[in-house]
Amino acid sequence: MGFRPRVIPVLLLKDSGLVKSIRFADHRYIGDPINAVRLFNDLRADELVILDTDATREERVISADLVRNVGEEANMPFAVGGGIRDLEHIRELIKAGAERVVICSYATQQPEFIRQASDSFGASAIVVCMDVKRDRAGNELVWARGGLSPTGYTPEVFAKLMEEQGTGEIIVQSMERDGTMEGYDLDLIKRVTDAVDIPVMALGGAGTLDDLRQAYRHGHATGLAAGSMFVFHGRKRGVLINYPDKTEMSF
Repeated sequence: MGFRPRVIPVLLLKDSGLVKSIRFADHRYIGDPINAVRLFNDLRADELVILDTDATREERVISADLVRNVGEEANMPFAVGGGIRDLEHIRELIKAGAERVVICSYATQQPEFIRQASDSFGASAIVVCMDVKRDRAGNELVWARGGLSPTGYTPEVFAKLMEEQGTGEIIVQSMERDGTMEGYDLDLIKRVTDAVDIPVMALGGAGTLDDLRQAYRHGHATGLAAGSMFVFHGRKRGVLINYPDKTEMSF
């Protein structure tokens, strides 16, 4: 069997519960995150990404206790993020069981922190997530603090900067597609993958297996991530943890 891109559920935490958003707003409670991890174990997910949506705004870090609980349950590699801004945060989360950490807002504020983290823990342990949307003038920019603060960076420039600083992978998330299940922003994904030589994970908008295929074939992403697609089922979006069988995933 040849190369197959990773297919990755992304779990969002809010007040210790699992939620799903639409365009970073209208958070809907989904259930208990540990139960979701158990279900993804049974479904044999490739890996997981777990992000605490409130950590940066509340000036705290994703709970190491929760990460430890996930680590005790998960049979797959997982990455965690939320409020990370110190090497000790990374050390604690990896010690708790995370294979990798995801750094979002702080990477835009202190790009050199990514170099420090990569040098300390290895590039493969450091993932940078960039949230992308257009401002009122129509400029496509990377945003910080959950989409509240524009950074001035275009996606391509920021991706190159993060590669230079030593990150092992970039998550490119379309805020305008988040939760819509209308398909990825393929143009955005391809421009970022063309700009760097490191792996790129696509996030924001996936609703079908064909969306995943398009992000791989045309966007050249090697990580295919989604939230709503793996927690909802049917037109009425009933909550149902799901994941495609390996036989369905032909790329």
